Amino acid sequence: MAIRLLAALIALGLLHLQPQLAHWRGDAGFRRWVHQLADTTGIGRVLLAVLVPVALCALVIWMLHMLPLKDLLLLVFAFVVLIFSFGPHAFEADLEAILKAPDQSSREAAAQALCDDCETVAWTTADLGEATAYAALRRRFGVLFWFFLLGPVGALLYRLARQLGHDSSLALDSGARTYARYLANGLDWLPAQLMVFTLALVGHWDAVTGAWRRWHQQAAPNSWYLSNPGFLGAAARADVLTDIEGGDGYAEERTDPLHELRRLRDALLRALLAWMSVVALIVMGSWLH
Repeated sequence: MAIRLLAALIALGLLHLQPQLAHWRGDAGFRRWVHQLADTTGIGRVLLAVLVPVALCALVIWMLHMLPLKDLLLLVFAFVVLIFSFGPHAFEADLEAILKAPDQSSREAAAQALCDDCETVAWTTADLGEATAYAALRRRFGVLFWFFLLGPVGALLYRLARQLGHDSSLALDSGARTYARYLANGLDWLPAQLMVFTLALVGHWDAVTGAWRRWHQQAAPNSWYLSNPGFLGAAARADVLTDIEGGDGYAEERTDPLHELRRLRDALLRALLAWMSVVALIVMGSWLH
């Protein structure tokens, strides 16, 4: 766990200084592999496309454990996999591009970078907050959750599942696409739940937990893999609209999307620091024992 924490700190620090690192996709090999599986359809194609690269990653880790300086080599490998998994865009850089855009049309164009698998991001406080929360999940929190839980194998699994299920440029049959989205949505569910709880702690507790509770009361039992984690979007909308609804009710006239985006960015940063602090406490606790 200590190596994972150090790799995450280095990766996040470098991405802050050099956001272009997140654009390093290096996924040509994965695309060729998916194309070679064209004779396979449905769930079989999904399992082969994802599990073979993940198994190779696990094999590399096993081999590194047998080499001299294994801790250093494991750290470097974990860092490389994590940088790859954080792609294809730098989350914080995309937010800064919106905030620093010179005019309204530029801001609206920059906001589209937050959308991984949706058509457009409307320039409203609620829609912008929802898109920001989903981008944070898929480019930071989801990757980190599975990385800390399963190591580089988990981060790679999450990244490839997301790409396979939501990258329309990958030619998949309808059955494979459906199962790939089931896998991606399933992997989103746990980190999204934890992210909502953390966002409630650092933001508006009553509004966030209330939106989370209402969504789950209306959701189908199998919604955790059939659809996106809509409870996260609902929680983000509630968080950014809480202060507005506390006024005189003129939401559209009084709302400043840029102001709420800055506030949500700061809340997500506090949530990320909270996650890293918990992992650091776990590492220190293991050292004490």
